[in-house]
Amino acid sequence: MRTTRSVGLRDVARVAGVSTATVSRAINSPDTVSEALRARVASVVRHLGWVPHGAARALATRRTGTIGAVFPTLTHGDFARAIQALQSELSSKGYTLLLACSEYDPEQEYRQVRKLIERGVDALLLVGEAHHRDMSELLEKNRIPYANSFVYNPATHGTCIGPDNRKALYELTRYLIKLGHKTFGVVAQSAQNNDRAEARLQGIRDALAEESIAIQPRHFVQGYWGIKEGRQLFRRLVEVKPWPTAVICGNAYLTVGALLESQSMEIAVPKDMSIVGYDDIEIMSELPIALTTVRVLSDEVGRRAARLLMAKLEGRDINENLECAAEIIVRQSSGPPPSA
Repeated sequence: MRTTRSVGLRDVARVAGVSTATVSRAINSPDTVSEALRARVASVVRHLGWVPHGAARALATRRTGTIGAVFPTLTHGDFARAIQALQSELSSKGYTLLLACSEYDPEQEYRQVRKLIERGVDALLLVGEAHHRDMSELLEKNRIPYANSFVYNPATHGTCIGPDNRKALYELTRYLIKLGHKTFGVVAQSAQNNDRAEARLQGIRDALAEESIAIQPRHFVQGYWGIKEGRQLFRRLVEVKPWPTAVICGNAYLTVGALLESQSMEIAVPKDMSIVGYDDIEIMSELPIALTTVRVLSDEVGRRAARLLMAKLEGRDINENLECAAEIIVRQSSGPPPSA
Protein backbone atom coordinates (compact mmCIF):
# COMPACT_ATOMS: atom_id res chain seq x y z
CA MET A 1 0.00 0.00 0.00
CA ARG A 2 1.42 3.36 -1.03
CA THR A 3 1.75 6.01 1.67
CA THR A 4 2.09 9.75 1.06
CA ARG A 5 4.90 11.42 3.00
CA SER A 6 3.83 14.60 4.77
CA VAL A 7 5.52 17.86 3.91
CA GLY A 8 8.29 18.83 6.33
CA LEU A 9 10.56 21.73 7.18
CA ARG A 10 13.31 20.40 4.88
CA ASP A 11 10.90 20.42 1.92
CA VAL A 12 10.06 24.06 2.53
CA ALA A 13 13.75 24.96 2.82
CA ARG A 14 14.63 23.07 -0.39
CA VAL A 15 11.89 24.73 -2.47
CA ALA A 16 12.63 28.18 -1.02
CA GLY A 17 16.37 27.69 -1.62
CA VAL A 18 17.38 28.45 1.96
CA SER A 19 18.48 26.53 5.03
CA THR A 20 16.06 25.00 7.53
CA ALA A 21 17.37 27.47 10.14
CA THR A 22 16.41 30.37 7.87
CA VAL A 23 12.88 28.96 7.44
CA SER A 24 12.59 28.66 11.22
CA ARG A 25 13.65 32.27 11.67
CA ALA A 26 11.20 33.45 9.00
CA ILE A 27 8.37 31.60 10.77
CA ASN A 28 9.25 32.14 14.45
CA SER A 29 11.20 35.44 14.40
CA PRO A 30 10.04 37.26 11.24
CA ASP A 31 11.67 40.52 12.33
CA THR A 32 15.12 38.93 11.95
CA VAL A 33 14.86 38.33 8.19
CA SER A 34 14.19 40.58 5.23
CA GLU A 35 10.70 41.28 3.97
CA ALA A 36 11.52 39.65 0.61
CA LEU A 37 12.70 36.46 2.32
CA ARG A 38 9.64 36.37 4.56
CA ALA A 39 7.41 36.68 1.50
CA ARG A 40 9.28 33.90 -0.35
CA VAL A 41 9.09 31.47 2.58
CA ALA A 42 5.41 32.32 3.16
CA SER A 43 4.66 31.66 -0.51
CA VAL A 44 6.34 28.23 -0.37
CA VAL A 45 4.54 27.38 2.88
CA ARG A 46 1.19 28.18 1.26
CA HIS A 47 2.05 26.28 -1.93
CA LEU A 48 3.15 23.13 -0.08
CA GLY A 49 0.44 23.39 2.56
CA TRP A 50 3.00 22.99 5.35
CA VAL A 51 1.84 23.31 8.97
CA PRO A 52 4.64 23.50 11.58
CA HIS A 53 4.52 20.62 14.05
CA GLY A 54 3.82 22.28 17.39
CA ALA A 55 5.04 19.40 19.56
CA ALA A 56 8.32 19.11 17.66
CA ARG A 57 8.92 22.83 17.83
CA ALA A 58 8.18 22.82 21.58
CA LEU A 59 10.75 20.06 22.13
CA ALA A 60 13.37 22.00 20.20
CA THR A 61 12.73 25.44 21.69
CA ARG A 62 11.09 24.51 25.01
CA ARG A 63 8.36 26.92 23.94
CA THR A 64 4.93 26.34 22.43
CA GLY A 65 4.38 29.86 21.13
CA THR A 66 1.12 30.13 23.08
CA ILE A 67 0.05 32.70 25.66
CA GLY A 68 -2.79 31.94 28.08
CA ALA A 69 -5.21 34.55 29.42
CA VAL A 70 -7.95 34.19 32.04
CA PHE A 71 -10.60 36.95 32.13
CA PRO A 72 -13.48 37.22 34.63
CA THR A 73 -16.00 37.50 31.77
CA LEU A 74 -15.78 37.58 27.99
CA THR A 75 -18.88 39.75 27.51
CA HIS A 76 -17.77 42.91 29.33
CA GLY A 77 -17.00 45.77 26.93
CA ASP A 78 -13.52 46.69 28.15
CA PHE A 79 -12.40 43.06 28.44
CA ALA A 80 -13.65 42.27 24.92
CA ARG A 81 -11.67 45.18 23.44
CA ALA A 82 -8.56 44.23 25.39
CA ILE A 83 -8.75 40.60 24.21
CA GLN A 84 -9.01 41.68 20.58
CA ALA A 85 -5.98 43.97 20.89
CA LEU A 86 -4.06 41.34 22.89
CA GLN A 87 -4.60 38.69 20.22
CA SER A 88 -3.71 41.08 17.39
CA GLU A 89 -0.43 42.11 19.03
CA LEU A 90 0.55 38.53 19.90
CA SER A 91 -0.40 37.21 16.46
CA SER A 92 1.82 39.79 14.75
CA LYS A 93 4.78 38.25 16.58
CA GLY A 94 3.83 34.63 15.92
CA TYR A 95 2.14 33.82 19.23
CA THR A 96 -1.23 32.11 19.69
CA LEU A 97 -3.68 33.20 22.39
CA LEU A 98 -5.59 30.66 24.51
CA LEU A 99 -8.54 32.11 26.46
CA ALA A 100 -10.40 31.03 29.59
CA CYS A 101 -13.11 32.60 31.77
CA SER A 102 -13.19 32.61 35.58
CA GLU A 103 -16.65 34.18 36.16
CA TYR A 104 -15.13 36.09 39.11
CA ASP A 105 -14.53 32.78 40.93
CA PRO A 106 -10.97 32.36 42.33
CA GLU A 107 -11.30 28.57 42.42
CA GLN A 108 -12.34 28.47 38.77
CA GLU A 109 -9.56 30.87 37.81
CA TYR A 110 -7.04 28.58 39.54
CA ARG A 111 -8.39 25.51 37.75
CA GLN A 112 -8.27 27.29 34.39
CA VAL A 113 -4.68 28.40 34.98
CA ARG A 114 -3.68 24.82 35.81
CA LYS A 115 -5.30 23.61 32.57
CA LEU A 116 -3.50 26.27 30.54
CA ILE A 117 -0.16 25.32 32.10
CA GLU A 118 -0.90 21.68 31.25
CA ARG A 119 -1.47 22.81 27.66
CA GLY A 120 2.05 24.21 27.69
CA VAL A 121 1.47 27.99 27.61
CA ASP A 122 4.65 30.03 27.73
CA ALA A 123 3.17 32.90 29.78
CA LEU A 124 -0.10 34.00 31.37
CA LEU A 125 -2.20 37.14 31.56
CA LEU A 126 -4.59 37.49 34.50
CA VAL A 127 -6.94 40.28 35.61
CA GLY A 128 -6.43 42.11 38.89
CA GLU A 129 -4.02 41.21 41.67
CA ALA A 130 -6.40 39.23 43.91
CA HIS A 131 -6.10 35.54 43.06
CA HIS A 132 -6.38 32.10 44.62
CA ARG A 133 -4.08 31.68 47.63
CA ASP A 134 -2.04 29.02 45.80
CA MET A 135 -1.74 30.92 42.51
CA SER A 136 1.67 32.54 43.04
CA GLU A 137 3.21 29.23 44.16
CA LEU A 138 1.76 27.45 41.10
CA LEU A 139 3.19 30.02 38.71
CA GLU A 140 6.56 30.12 40.47
CA LYS A 141 7.00 26.33 40.55
CA ASN A 142 6.19 26.07 36.84
CA ARG A 143 8.35 29.11 35.99
CA ILE A 144 5.51 30.80 34.13
CA PRO A 145 6.00 34.52 33.44
CA TYR A 146 2.76 36.41 34.08
CA ALA A 147 1.19 39.83 34.27
CA ASN A 148 -1.90 41.22 35.99
CA SER A 149 -4.02 43.45 33.77
CA PHE A 150 -6.55 46.25 34.35
CA VAL A 151 -4.74 47.23 37.51
CA TYR A 152 -1.68 49.30 38.29
CA ASN A 153 0.10 49.31 41.63
CA PRO A 154 3.49 51.05 41.98
CA ALA A 155 4.39 48.57 44.74
CA THR A 156 4.19 45.66 42.28
CA HIS A 157 5.58 47.47 39.23
CA GLY A 158 6.58 45.06 36.50
CA THR A 159 3.81 42.56 37.21
CA CYS A 160 0.74 44.70 36.51
CA ILE A 161 -0.49 46.83 33.63
CA GLY A 162 -3.60 49.00 33.46
CA PRO A 163 -5.22 51.98 35.14
CA ASP A 164 -4.90 52.98 38.78
CA ASN A 165 -8.53 52.23 39.68
CA ARG A 166 -8.49 54.11 42.98
CA LYS A 167 -7.01 57.22 41.37
CA ALA A 168 -9.50 57.13 38.48
CA LEU A 169 -12.58 57.25 40.72
CA TYR A 170 -10.89 59.65 43.12
CA GLU A 171 -10.47 62.11 40.24
CA LEU A 172 -14.05 61.58 39.02
CA THR A 173 -15.39 62.26 42.51
CA ARG A 174 -13.20 65.36 42.82
CA TYR A 175 -14.63 66.58 39.50
CA LEU A 176 -18.18 66.36 40.96
CA ILE A 177 -17.11 68.03 44.21
CA LYS A 178 -15.65 70.94 42.25
CA LEU A 179 -19.03 71.33 40.50
CA GLY A 180 -20.52 71.91 43.96
CA HIS A 181 -22.00 68.50 44.84
CA LYS A 182 -22.19 67.58 48.54
CA THR A 183 -24.67 64.70 48.62
CA PHE A 184 -23.64 61.56 46.78
CA GLY A 185 -25.14 58.22 45.86
CA VAL A 186 -23.19 55.17 44.69
CA VAL A 187 -24.39 52.29 42.51
CA ALA A 188 -21.35 50.12 43.14
CA GLN A 189 -20.10 47.03 41.36
CA SER A 190 -19.69 44.14 43.80
CA ALA A 191 -16.18 44.00 45.25
CA GLN A 192 -16.45 40.26 45.95
CA ASN A 193 -13.39 38.67 44.29
CA ASN A 194 -12.87 41.96 42.44
CA ASP A 195 -10.02 44.11 43.73
CA ARG A 196 -10.52 46.67 40.92
CA ALA A 197 -14.08 47.40 42.09
CA GLU A 198 -12.84 47.67 45.69
CA ALA A 199 -10.13 50.11 44.63
CA ARG A 200 -12.66 52.26 42.77
CA LEU A 201 -14.87 52.39 45.87
CA GLN A 202 -11.86 53.40 47.91
CA GLY A 203 -11.14 56.24 45.49
CA ILE A 204 -14.69 57.58 45.97
CA ARG A 205 -14.41 57.31 49.76
CA ASP A 206 -11.00 59.00 49.85
CA ALA A 207 -12.16 61.98 47.79
CA LEU A 208 -15.31 62.42 49.91
CA ALA A 209 -13.39 62.02 53.19
CA GLU A 210 -11.18 64.97 52.26
CA GLU A 211 -14.32 67.13 52.22
CA SER A 212 -15.85 65.44 55.31
CA ILE A 213 -18.70 64.09 53.17
CA ALA A 214 -20.33 60.78 54.07
CA ILE A 215 -22.60 58.63 51.91
CA GLN A 216 -25.92 57.87 53.56
CA PRO A 217 -26.50 54.09 53.85
CA ARG A 218 -29.73 54.39 51.82
CA HIS A 219 -27.72 56.04 49.04
CA PHE A 220 -25.34 53.09 48.66
CA VAL A 221 -26.44 50.07 46.59
CA GLN A 222 -24.35 47.28 45.11
CA GLY A 223 -24.69 44.86 42.19
CA TYR A 224 -22.74 43.33 39.30
CA TRP A 225 -22.93 44.66 35.73
CA GLY A 226 -26.30 44.31 34.04
CA ILE A 227 -28.30 47.23 32.64
CA LYS A 228 -31.50 45.78 34.11
CA GLU A 229 -29.79 45.47 37.48
CA GLY A 230 -28.61 49.06 37.20
CA ARG A 231 -32.22 50.18 36.76
CA GLN A 232 -33.36 48.20 39.80
CA LEU A 233 -30.53 49.46 41.99
CA PHE A 234 -31.08 53.07 40.97
CA ARG A 235 -34.78 52.85 41.85
CA ARG A 236 -33.84 51.54 45.30
CA LEU A 237 -31.41 54.41 45.76
CA VAL A 238 -34.05 57.09 45.08
CA GLU A 239 -36.92 55.48 47.02
CA VAL A 240 -36.69 58.13 49.74
CA LYS A 241 -36.17 61.86 49.38
CA PRO A 242 -34.07 63.94 49.62
CA TRP A 243 -32.14 62.43 46.71
CA PRO A 244 -28.38 62.71 46.26
CA THR A 245 -27.46 65.36 43.71
CA ALA A 246 -24.78 63.12 42.14
CA VAL A 247 -24.77 59.36 41.58
CA ILE A 248 -21.53 57.51 40.77
CA CYS A 249 -21.87 54.08 39.13
CA GLY A 250 -19.27 51.33 39.26
CA ASN A 251 -19.30 50.24 35.61
CA ALA A 252 -20.78 51.12 32.23
CA TYR A 253 -23.79 48.80 32.36
CA LEU A 254 -24.89 49.96 35.80
CA THR A 255 -24.52 53.56 34.60
CA VAL A 256 -26.68 53.01 31.51
CA GLY A 257 -29.31 51.28 33.67
CA ALA A 258 -29.30 54.15 36.18
CA LEU A 259 -29.81 56.75 33.46
CA LEU A 260 -32.63 54.81 31.77
CA GLU A 261 -34.44 54.40 35.08
CA SER A 262 -33.97 58.07 35.95
CA GLN A 263 -35.72 58.97 32.69
CA SER A 264 -38.59 56.56 33.31
CA MET A 265 -39.04 58.30 36.70
CA GLU A 266 -38.91 61.72 34.99
CA ILE A 267 -35.84 62.83 36.92
CA ALA A 268 -34.15 65.66 35.04
CA VAL A 269 -30.50 64.79 34.37
CA PRO A 270 -28.32 66.73 35.07
CA LYS A 271 -30.64 69.52 36.33
CA ASP A 272 -31.95 67.51 39.29
CA MET A 273 -29.21 64.88 39.49
CA SER A 274 -25.88 64.12 37.83
CA ILE A 275 -25.17 60.50 36.85
CA VAL A 276 -21.63 59.40 36.02
CA GLY A 277 -19.88 56.05 35.52
CA TYR A 278 -16.78 54.02 34.79
CA ASP A 279 -15.69 52.61 31.41
CA ASP A 280 -16.97 53.95 28.10
CA ILE A 281 -18.98 51.57 25.93
CA GLU A 282 -20.47 52.90 22.70
CA ILE A 283 -24.07 53.29 23.93
CA MET A 284 -22.96 55.76 26.62
CA SER A 285 -22.29 58.46 24.04
CA GLU A 286 -25.36 57.62 21.92
CA LEU A 287 -28.09 57.88 24.57
CA PRO A 288 -30.41 60.92 24.47
CA ILE A 289 -28.47 62.16 27.48
CA ALA A 290 -24.84 61.18 26.83
CA LEU A 291 -23.09 59.88 29.93
CA THR A 292 -20.07 61.36 31.67
CA THR A 293 -17.66 58.55 32.46
CA VAL A 294 -14.09 57.44 33.05
CA ARG A 295 -12.62 56.07 29.83
CA VAL A 296 -9.98 53.35 30.06
CA LEU A 297 -8.20 52.59 26.80
CA SER A 298 -8.72 48.85 27.17
CA ASP A 299 -7.34 48.04 23.73
CA GLU A 300 -4.14 49.77 24.81
CA VAL A 301 -4.12 47.64 27.99
CA GLY A 302 -4.28 44.55 25.77
CA ARG A 303 -1.49 45.71 23.45
CA ARG A 304 0.84 46.74 26.26
CA ALA A 305 0.13 43.51 28.16
CA ALA A 306 1.12 41.49 25.07
CA ARG A 307 4.38 43.43 24.72
CA LEU A 308 5.10 43.07 28.44
CA LEU A 309 4.68 39.28 28.34
CA MET A 310 6.81 38.93 25.20
CA ALA A 311 9.54 41.03 26.81
CA LYS A 312 9.48 38.75 29.85
CA LEU A 313 9.72 35.64 27.65
CA GLU A 314 12.57 37.04 25.60
CA GLY A 315 14.53 38.34 28.59
CA ARG A 316 14.31 41.95 27.44
CA ASP A 317 13.97 45.04 29.58
CA ILE A 318 10.37 46.17 29.93
CA ASN A 319 10.18 49.26 27.73
CA GLU A 320 6.56 50.11 28.48
CA ASN A 321 4.64 52.62 30.55
CA LEU A 322 2.73 50.12 32.67
CA GLU A 323 0.21 52.59 34.07
CA CYS A 324 -2.47 53.20 31.43
CA ALA A 325 -4.23 56.54 31.61
CA ALA A 326 -7.84 56.79 32.73
CA GLU A 327 -9.51 59.91 31.30
CA ILE A 328 -12.69 61.66 32.49
CA ILE A 329 -15.00 62.15 29.49
CA VAL A 330 -17.43 64.96 30.34
CA ARG A 331 -20.81 64.73 28.59
CA GLN A 332 -24.38 65.88 29.20
CA SER A 333 -25.21 63.78 32.27
CA SER A 334 -23.16 65.84 34.73
CA GLY A 335 -23.50 69.43 35.91
CA PRO A 336 -23.77 71.59 39.02
CA PRO A 337 -26.23 70.55 41.77
CA PRO A 338 -29.74 72.12 41.79
CA SER A 339 -28.90 74.59 44.54
CA ALA A 340 -26.11 76.03 42.40
